[in-house]
Amino acid sequence: MNVDHVKPSWKAELWDWIKTMVIVFVIMMLLNVFVFNLSMVRGQSMQPTLVENERLFVNKIVFDFTTPKHGDVIVLRDPSEDESKKEFLVKRVIGVPGDTVEVKDHALYVNSQLQQENYIDIEIQDADFDIIELEEDQYFVMGDNRHLGESKDSRVFGTVKASSIVGRAEFILWPLNKIRGL
Repeated sequence: MNVDHVKPSWKAELWDWIKTMVIVFVIMMLLNVFVFNLSMVRGQSMQPTLVENERLFVNKIVFDFTTPKHGDVIVLRDPSEDESKKEFLVKRVIGVPGDTVEVKDHALYVNSQLQQENYIDIEIQDADFDIIELEEDQYFVMGDNRHLGESKDSRVFGTVKASSIVGRAEFILWPLNKIRGL
């Protein structure tokens, strides 16, 4: 029996390419919705750690297996209700359930211990506040920019619930010369 190799038509090859591209697109969308996200930094509230227009790789499933820890840089839904409300915010976890948080003499204390924050460049310039006791499922978050009025965070909108946390920012993805873990 003599069988000649039949070359597929350009239409069949094009259809194969289209199916492959659709499958890749669907897989990437599912990964983006459920596993990770790429997020752009807007504003100055996390300076000097993060600056405007840097792109972050956000792990969206990490908190399905663990809880946010002190120092984690997270992305959360903005809980504020005023005209300055944004869709998402990037903040640092300062306090976790069971902690006490306070600012006195422009210094941060967690569980009555002065915090050594090597990621900030200035003492807290906003007003001091008395002890806040975090209950179950409450997190206290702050931006790294401690200049007067530069960060809308738990000092403004109060504690956040775990359900408001979208994921943990793992590393800066862009620009290439700034790639590093957080």
